[in-house]
Amino acid sequence: MPVTILIVEDELAIADSIAYALRTDGFVPRHVSLGAQALQAMRESDPATLPALVVLDVGLPDMNGFEVCRQLRQFCNAPVIFLTARSDEIDRIVGLEIGADDYVTKPFSPRELVARIRVVLRRLAPPGAATAAFSVPAARFEIREAEARILYRAQALELTRYEYLLLKALCERPGHVLSRAQLMDRVWADAPDTLDRTVDAHVRSLRAKLRLVDPADDPIQTHRGMGYSLAGT
Repeated sequence: MPVTILIVEDELAIADSIAYALRTDGFVPRHVSLGAQALQAMRESDPATLPALVVLDVGLPDMNGFEVCRQLRQFCNAPVIFLTARSDEIDRIVGLEIGADDYVTKPFSPRELVARIRVVLRRLAPPGAATAAFSVPAARFEIREAEARILYRAQALELTRYEYLLLKALCERPGHVLSRAQLMDRVWADAPDTLDRTVDAHVRSLRAKLRLVDPADDPIQTHRGMGYSLAGT
């Protein structure tokens, strides 16, 4: 099920850029402009559509974002990432002490924000989620997250860390084209200085290892000028 992210931001241009980055990465953005609307949204959302994380601007028209977070913490444990135009250390400390999970200073890269969102959600995922396995039947992949291992046609692949994360990212969205930027966010979030062309090099090495298992199959598809996808049919 798609993950909903609540954006609480009164500047429409900023909210739109965040929403676009989230949609591009497979999330479902929901936007409100006021703190009161954010609290209402988190109280009244159906459990099935309750936002998994709140991106919260500190400088809202109706109330301070810190106060929104304080009130939110009285009834909800959803992670919060603050957005603020201020970079003072005291502000960061206050935000973290009242229950924020991260703090991003404007101006910022929407792509970096989405990467931070993924890091927070992974960190707070329940233990069972880390051991869940899923498969892509047509390509015959099986992901064993607890072992950090991927099987292809029932044969375990010998993968480096980034090869594993890259193939996992493709397997999670079979048939969907993922751009280099999206793959960089998902796979190399902890290495921001890495060049995006490293994606191409890792795809080549993955293809070589997949061909050792099945020379007749090439499940990773190249979409020129767009990115890569895993064959879903």
